[in-house]
Amino acid sequence: MDLRHASSLSTTPAARDALAPEPATLAHWERTLQRANAALHMDQPVMALAYQQQALVLALRIVQAPPAGREDDCIAALVVSHLNLADLQAEAGALESSVQLLCSVHATLLGLMADGSQGSALQQAAWRHSRETHAALLRHVQAHGTHPDTTAVLAAAFGVLQGAAH
Repeated sequence: MDLRHASSLSTTPAARDALAPEPATLAHWERTLQRANAALHMDQPVMALAYQQQALVLALRIVQAPPAGREDDCIAALVVSHLNLADLQAEAGALESSVQLLCSVHATLLGLMADGSQGSALQQAAWRHSRETHAALLRHVQAHGTHPDTTAVLAAAFGVLQGAAH
């Protein structure tokens, strides 16, 4: 192929569509997660890590505009992606990255729990799934010791719970 004409190929609608990223959907997230799990099963941790990172990016995008009626699934995807990636990071000895992922997802859920402006379904889903992130933080502390960020996010969780009680 003559590469001098390659730039004109990239301007055709078909070429743009072929190069466009797949939209962030729960189905795309699920496929990416399946690829990550398959890579782990094949003892390919680097590939699994890359797929888990892609799944996290997709989950973050999905939560920004969740499909109506699928808010719980979107929050679940966000939590699963963070927890899976945190586990892979911890297994690789990257404890700082692991703790940052755990704190990030818990803080995100706390923010959604405290702010109902994104809708009650998303807020309720955040409440339901926060117990998983809370437990993951406690397991991390038990296994690896305290970290200033885990202490801070757990204290923030207490504040959100106190605010909800009043």
